Amino acid sequence: MSVNSVSLPVVGAEAASDALPTAALEALLGSAGPRAHALGDVKGADEAAPVLRMLLTALEQVAAGGVPVVIPLEGLSDEAMAALFDALAEGEVTASVRGAHVYRLRETALHGVWHVKDETARREYLEVADVPQVLRGADLEATKELLSIGKPPEGVMNVLPLLAELRHRMQTWKPGDANHVVSFTLLPMNEVDMRHLEAQLGHGPVMAESRGYGRTRVELTGHRHIWSVQYLNVMGAVVLDTLEVGDVPGALLAGREDFEDSAERLTELLGA
Repeated sequence: MSVNSVSLPVVGAEAASDALPTAALEALLGSAGPRAHALGDVKGADEAAPVLRMLLTALEQVAAGGVPVVIPLEGLSDEAMAALFDALAEGEVTASVRGAHVYRLRETALHGVWHVKDETARREYLEVADVPQVLRGADLEATKELLSIGKPPEGVMNVLPLLAELRHRMQTWKPGDANHVVSFTLLPMNEVDMRHLEAQLGHGPVMAESRGYGRTRVELTGHRHIWSVQYLNVMGAVVLDTLEVGDVPGALLAGREDFEDSAERLTELLGA
């Protein structure tokens, strides 16, 4: 999978762990729930409706265990694009991927339906997936495979065993394994530790934010499978600061129930 391309089933314009408990985070941070709505009698609605029907088919396929589906948007008029995204509305997750290509990604109000813009190639599409595949591509292809612990500065406290653990976890994690979560609340780090940790991990090509439970900031570090995940309260203060080793963090992912719910909601919208 290349960061610069998407190799997924495409529906053409002519075709019809160790993770933190969600309940605890919801109670701690609160939640939001954007909603999609019917197209209505607006310009471009007739042209946008077939795209929504293709989207429904894709949601049903992915909910049944199918692979992610891409729906290109080339050829749609400006009025149809406006009607389409007015109906889909904005969701809770936004992200960017920077590399040879620059991507802007936004989940719609239908969980698991993503609007992806390749700003370099000037193309955009809808993707039905747990998360856009360019994020996993960036993790695999735009990060370092080996983590160097480096010479520690004076005054370090816990960073050396943490770096050793992270190096072991990133080398042994494989798809299907639960993410390993390190909480700085449980492993206190002084300022020297944190500076050395940041210097060794570096910064990767992915930045994302979810507003599903308060706010959650996610950044891919410069090393494969190592993500910084920070949970913020409504005042913007960090209430939980973690690293996750493994797949794209759950704060950004849609699950099977999300696809099923989105398919039901879209069916209602198409019938309205």
